[in-house]
Parts: sequence; structure tokens; C-alpha cells
Amino acid sequence: MIRSASNKQSVLTLACALALSALSGIAAAQSTPTPARDSSYVFDNESAVLMTASGLCVHTSSGPAPLSNAQCDPGFVAPTARAVAPAPQAAVERPAVVAQAPAPLVIAAVKPAPVLVKVTIDADTLFDFDKSELRPAGRDALDAFAGKLKDISPEVISAVGHTDRLGSESYNQGLSERRAASVKAYLTGKGIDAGRIHAEGKGEAQPVTKAGDCAAGKSAKVIACLQPDRRVDIEVVGTRSE
Repeated sequence: MIRSASNKQSVLTLACALALSALSGIAAAQSTPTPARDSSYVFDNESAVLMTASGLCVHTSSGPAPLSNAQCDPGFVAPTARAVAPAPQAAVERPAVVAQAPAPLVIAAVKPAPVLVKVTIDADTLFDFDKSELRPAGRDALDAFAGKLKDISPEVISAVGHTDRLGSESYNQGLSERRAASVKAYLTGKGIDAGRIHAEGKGEAQPVTKAGDCAAGKSAKVIACLQPDRRVDIEVVGTRSE
């Protein structure tokens, strides 16, 4: 009877010793926490979670709920990195696009080709010999010329007076200029723009007769021979009227 009690006492003593040893191991494990590990579990000296014989991790029962990990949670699934949504970009204000109307189609008008009308009027028809005032026959000749301009829009009218070689060169130059001016004045009176009429005299510088055609002197026969040199050339540059 006494031996049995002693045996029970020995077993109890051994159990107490084992319990104290376990508690001291747990205390030792808690006294050396490992950085970057869950403090809710109890770790051994090898920095591993202390586990029971049935394979369960030992929890301190005083800390927060343990985190799930591959060693203590059979259904552990490693967390995946969350996709970080890109920060919204500030809206770039773009200039408004204004639809422009198409440019109007411009069709260039076809300008009529210029025409040239040239008339040579005998100065003896226009003027008496050695005169610059128009004769009635000369006005009729100019009226006929003005009639030709009804179908033409004149741009430039040129009136150039000429004389024969009789008389001095300076005198003939002045006479040719006066005759050209008389023609311009008459045409202006017919409604033609004076700014479009150019009048000038060439004197005896541009004769029609050739040397030797007429004899020397100032006889009636010579005057008649030199008649082609006494003239007024009238030229018109313009366009045909529609």
C-alpha cells in the first residue's frame, strides 16, 4: 500500500517536472521574439512555430488572432499583389476644332484678247496745208473713226502727227504736235476719255517717201509728191465688246 502511493507520487512528480519543462520552453521561446514573424504564435529556439503532437500550431492565447501562413494553415493561399489603378491624369484641354466652310470656288473670267485697230488719215484731209485746225472733211474722217470704236472698249488711243520735209525741223516738229493735239481734242469731245488718248508729234523724222522720190524745191509738184509724209497715224488697243 505504501509502495503504490510512492509510485503514484513519483508519476505525479514526473508529470509536474515535464509540465514545468514545457512551460519554461514556452517562456524561453517567447523571450526571444523573431522580427518579421507573427507574435501570436509560440516559437521555439530554432525560430519555428511550436507545434503539438497532433500538428497544431501553439497560440499564445493572449495576442491578436494569428495570421494565416503556409505552416499553420493547410488552406493557406498566398495573397496576390493587387493591381494598382493608375492615377487619373488631368484632362488635357484641347482647342476646339471649328469646322471651316470650304473656300468658294473662284472661276477666273476669261479676258478677251486685245485687238489692235490702226488707221492712217491723210493730213491734207484733216487740215489745210501748213495748218493745224481741222477741216470739215477732217471732222468727218474722225467721226468715221469714232464709229469703228463702238464694238471696241479702248484701253489706249495713240495719235501721232507727221509732216513732210519742207520747212525747218523745229517748225515741223511743232506743227506735228499741234495737229496731234487737235485730233485728241476732237475725239475727247466725242466722249472718249482724254486719259486714254496719247498725242505726240514726230515732225519730219519718219517720212513715208524715200530719198529721190520727190525733186528738190517747193513747187506744187513737190508738195503733191510729199503728201504721204503729211499724215496722222491713229492706233487703238482695246478689247471687243460682248
